[in-house]
Amino acid sequence: MTKYLGLHETLDLHELLSFKNLCLTKATTMSALAQDEELKAILSEDAAAGTQHIQQLKQFLTEREANQ
Repeated sequence: MTKYLGLHETLDLHELLSFKNLCLTKATTMSALAQDEELKAILSEDAAAGTQHIQQLKQFLTEREANQ
C-alpha cells in the first residue's frame, strides 16, 4: 500500500508526524507539571498512544522510501 503514496500524501504524513511530535512533547511536559493524579494518568496514556502513533507514521514513511 505505502509504495503507492503520492507526494502530497507523503507531505501530509510529514505534517501529521510533526503535529504528533508536538502533542507528545506537550503531554510529557504537562504530565511532569500536573499535580492531580488523574490528570497525570490521562496525560501518560496520551503520551503512550502518541508514541505508538508516531511509530506507525514513521513506518509508513520508511516503507515508502524503501519501495521507491
